[in-house]
Amino acid sequence: MSLLTDLIEKLQWLPGIGRKTAQRLAFYLQKMDKAKVQELTEAIERARNQLRECSICHNWTEHNPCEICAHPGRDKDIICVVEQPSDVMVLERTSEFKGLYHVLHGVISPINNTGPDDLRIQPLIKRIESHNITEVIMATNPTTEGDVTAIYIANLLKPLGIKVTRIARGLPMGSDLDLADITTLTRALEGRMEI
Repeated sequence: MSLLTDLIEKLQWLPGIGRKTAQRLAFYLQKMDKAKVQELTEAIERARNQLRECSICHNWTEHNPCEICAHPGRDKDIICVVEQPSDVMVLERTSEFKGLYHVLHGVISPINNTGPDDLRIQPLIKRIESHNITEVIMATNPTTEGDVTAIYIANLLKPLGIKVTRIARGLPMGSDLDLADITTLTRALEGRMEI
């Protein structure tokens, strides 16, 4: 196997990168300045070696707790539950949500062998029980798995007397949060409803 073929195959390990895109990236990397390639390599290694889960919200962070959990100006009464760390970044870009987050690191998906115990659900329950949380916003993706996960968590939280809302359906069914535009996400947050 040639070095170029090997690079193309490795680039396809990344989500959303098919053969053609991997090929374009491989050829682009060959034309890039060597110093820039080195910077890219070092950034990947630093992120991989130094990022860890926040002990509170489970978002990726360099510091524990993360900047959002440690920020004194955040509304500590509301938690927005998302599937992945990338969803936190997307919601933060709206500048609409001022509360805290909780990252599940996935969704309930029997077909993928992912059950509730594989997600960060129990830390969410403990967090809610030990703090004065008044509302939990379920911001899982509008997919079957996202809906199942949101309903499962809502059923766990209802006996605790917590208001559980779901972001509005401004997001098309089957789409991902990180692909939505800011206006759609803003409207989805504003139009959330109780589950």
